[in-house]
Amino acid sequence: MKLPELIELCQPLHVTNSGYDGELGAFVLDSRKIEKDDVFIAVRGTQVDGHMFLDDAIDGGVRVIITEDSFYSEDDSVCVIEVENTRSLVGPLAQAFAGYPAKNLRIVGITGTNGKTTTATLVYQVLCACNQKASLLGTVNKRILDDALDSKLTTSDPIELAADMKAMNKAGSEFLIMEVSSHAIDQQRVAGFDFEVAAYTNLSHDHLDYHETIEEYASAKKQLFDTLPKSSTAVINMDDNHASFMIQDCEAQVERLSFETGEAHILSNSPKGVTFVLDNTQVKSPLAGKFNAYNVAEAYLICKSLGLDSREIAEALQNCPGAPGRMETIHVEGETLPLVIVDYAHTPDALKNVLSTLKSVKEDHQKLIVIFGAGGNRDAAKRPEMAKTAAEHADQIVVTSDNPRKENPDLIIADILDGFANLGNVKSITDRGDAIKQTIAASSSDDIILIAGKGHEDYQEINGIEHPFDDRKVAREALKLKAKEVH
Repeated sequence: MKLPELIELCQPLHVTNSGYDGELGAFVLDSRKIEKDDVFIAVRGTQVDGHMFLDDAIDGGVRVIITEDSFYSEDDSVCVIEVENTRSLVGPLAQAFAGYPAKNLRIVGITGTNGKTTTATLVYQVLCACNQKASLLGTVNKRILDDALDSKLTTSDPIELAADMKAMNKAGSEFLIMEVSSHAIDQQRVAGFDFEVAAYTNLSHDHLDYHETIEEYASAKKQLFDTLPKSSTAVINMDDNHASFMIQDCEAQVERLSFETGEAHILSNSPKGVTFVLDNTQVKSPLAGKFNAYNVAEAYLICKSLGLDSREIAEALQNCPGAPGRMETIHVEGETLPLVIVDYAHTPDALKNVLSTLKSVKEDHQKLIVIFGAGGNRDAAKRPEMAKTAAEHADQIVVTSDNPRKENPDLIIADILDGFANLGNVKSITDRGDAIKQTIAASSSDDIILIAGKGHEDYQEINGIEHPFDDRKVAREALKLKAKEVH
C-alpha cells in the first residue's frame, strides 16, 4: 500500500510529513513487532494505551503513525496521521493491508453466551460433509480447511483475523464460520467486513467483569445484528429472553427458531442423542440434551440460509460429533466403570443446561456427581450462582480449582461455597487433578460424573503461568487405574 491510499482510508483530522512515495510495510498494533517502514496504529485498550508507545514505534523504524492524539515527531521521515477514533479504523485497515480477503469469503458469525462453539463446529462439519470448502475460527481451534491451528481467543484481533482470511483465500476456502464474542463486538474486532449470516444462541450471566451489567452485555451482542446489511440473514433463538431486543433494529432477514411455540418440537432426547422436527424436516443428532437441540437447530437454519438442501443438512447432522470438550464422554475399556463426561460449562446457565440434561436422562439408581470451579480474575458474582445450580441438580458436588490465574484458588472456592445453603453433599479439593482422581476412584459403575469448566483446554493457568493440564487426560488415566483395580 502507498501512503496516499492509506491517508484517504483514514479520513484524517491532520497529517504531517506525507511525502513518502514508497511501499509501506506491515500494519501493526504492537510496537514491539515494528520493522522498517511499518505502519503503527495506537489504540486505547482496556489495560494498555498504545499511545504510550509512539516513541518506541519510531525507534523501531516505523514509517507511519496513526494516532488520536496530536503528536510531533522530530523525525521528519515519519508521517503522523491524526484521526478521531483509531479503534474503528483497525478492522477496515487490516482488511485493506491484507488485500480485502473477506470479500472472497461467505462469512457466518455466531454470538451468544453458550452454544457458540458447538453451533459453529456443527455448521463447519455440515459444510465439509456436503463437500463445501469451509474454514472455522473459534474458541477450540482454527481450521483452514482441514488444517488445525491453535486458538487463544474466541475472536482474534483484526490484523490476525485478516491474515487468517488471506490464508483461507490461498487455500481455496469459500466459507468462514466464526464465533463472535461480546468483547470482539465491543472492541470492533469484526469491523471492516460483512456477515452473510449472523446467529444468536442465548444470553446469560457472564463477562460482567468486563461489561459491568447484563444490559451492557446484551447491548454489545446486539451491535452485531444492528450492523447487518439487508442482504444478510439473522438466525435467532426466539426462546431466549433477549431475542426480541437483539433484532429490534435489525434490517436483515430474520430466521426465527422456537421450540416453545411448537414451530420446532423434540421427538426424543436420550444419552444417545436428540431428534426433533424443524421446517417439516426430521433432524437427528448424536448430541444429547435440549440445549443441544437448540445448537443443532441453529446450525440447520444457518446452513439452510447459506443455500444448502434441507435433506442434505439433516443427513449430515446425523454424523456430526460437535466440538471436543462439549459433553464429551471419556471412553476407557473395562466394565463396571462410571460414565465420565467433560464439558466446558463455566457459567451458571451452561452448568444448568448440562446438569439438567444429565439429570433428565439418568436412571433412578444412578448418582449424578459434578466437579467444578470458577476462573480467577473474572466475574466473581457468578461463583455462588454456580453453586446454587449444582445444588439443584447434582447428588454429590466437588468444588475445585479451575483457572485461578492470579487469584488464590482457596478464596475462589470459598466464594463458591458461600452459594450453598447446605454443605452435606459438598466437598472441596483445591487441586483439580486430585479432585478428578479421588472422585473417580470413589465412584461406582452406576455413577455419572460431570467434570465442568475447562472442556477442551489443555492447560491450567496459575499465577499467570499456563501449566499442562487436560481434564480428559486426567480422567482417562483415573479410569484406566480403576479398571485395573476392578480386575
